[in-house]
Amino acid sequence: MTDKCDVKDLDLAPKGRLRIEWAEQEMPVLRLIRQRFEKEKPLKGVRLSGCLHITTETANLALTLQAGGADVVLCASNPLSTQDDVAACLVAQYEIPVFAIKGEDNETYYRHISAALDHKPHLTMDDGADLVSTLHKERTELIGNVIGGTEETTTGVIRLRAMEKDGALRYPILAVNDADTKHFFDNRYGTGQSTIDGIVRATNVLLAGKTFVVGGYGWCSRGIAT
Repeated sequence: MTDKCDVKDLDLAPKGRLRIEWAEQEMPVLRLIRQRFEKEKPLKGVRLSGCLHITTETANLALTLQAGGADVVLCASNPLSTQDDVAACLVAQYEIPVFAIKGEDNETYYRHISAALDHKPHLTMDDGADLVSTLHKERTELIGNVIGGTEETTTGVIRLRAMEKDGALRYPILAVNDADTKHFFDNRYGTGQSTIDGIVRATNVLLAGKTFVVGGYGWCSRGIAT
């Protein structure tokens, strides 16, 4: 691991670029935001550390933030979802430091979070609140630099609200998970489709003729059911 990255193999970068560009074709709203950011640079001078799923979608988000002037560093919020070719591409071809390896162990996972915090962020982006939790427990000297952050999962929001209730949360966090657009689109359609995809990949069975039982009927379950 260097201060610039810890990824599986930088030679995977060309493959990662093709996949990032392919995903970008299906993200027209983000593309419009990136075009505006390239002109306005609203995040110029802002250091941002993100603990997110290192996937093609996150890569396009990071590139949009970079286009807006942000100095971005990423680590993985879930080692099992990391796409090693995407991580390599962000480092080698877009000069975004990434600390993420698919299947990394627990020790490496938290070492990568610490590396992302070495960036001394002004903003944090979290998916599960591990970055914010580590910042508050082990890297408190950095909190004075932080303006605010975002959290996009139910689990993370629950953890952060518990911290707020205890008086432990020391900077404001935007609960992206509570946004209606998150429920309407990400949960219902994104998670709904990816759950079915995960079942198919794990079981390798044909869905035709099968009976599904969906427990609960929140936004994710609605997506699965429909």
